[in-house]
Amino acid sequence: MADFKLIISDPKTGKAYSVDVTGPKVNKFIGKAIGMEVEGDIAGLPGYRLQITGGSDKDGFPMRGDIPGQVRRRVLVAGGVGYHPTSDGMRKRKLFRGDEISIDMVQVNARVTTYGEKTLEELAPAKEEKKEAPGAKAPAKHK
Repeated sequence: MADFKLIISDPKTGKAYSVDVTGPKVNKFIGKAIGMEVEGDIAGLPGYRLQITGGSDKDGFPMRGDIPGQVRRRVLVAGGVGYHPTSDGMRKRKLFRGDEISIDMVQVNARVTTYGEKTLEELAPAKEEKKEAPGAKAPAKHK
């Protein structure tokens, strides 16, 4: 069973939230393409609707909306997702993943289109920063 992280961006606040999708909930994402909307209940966000905007697979290759299916393809690109040329006219052949979510996905990106009753901060709390272990000393400064 494939598990992945769902990165949800909130257009109102500009913040992003990470939700782990595991178990049978993953199957509801398989086969969905970039631009499709899914119910937020799948990710534990009741009342929300999410639009899939992209993602990346297990080897780090980004999804691209103009490649149909779940395949990997080498595409000659002059810009856009996955390639930013340093000068005008530069093109490069790069490997991309198709626009459909498959079991090889590690990360799926989505944006909120319809909001629920509770806020995203309540449903998907931000992770706390690592705290220093008690008794741990700060590194010594050299004079």
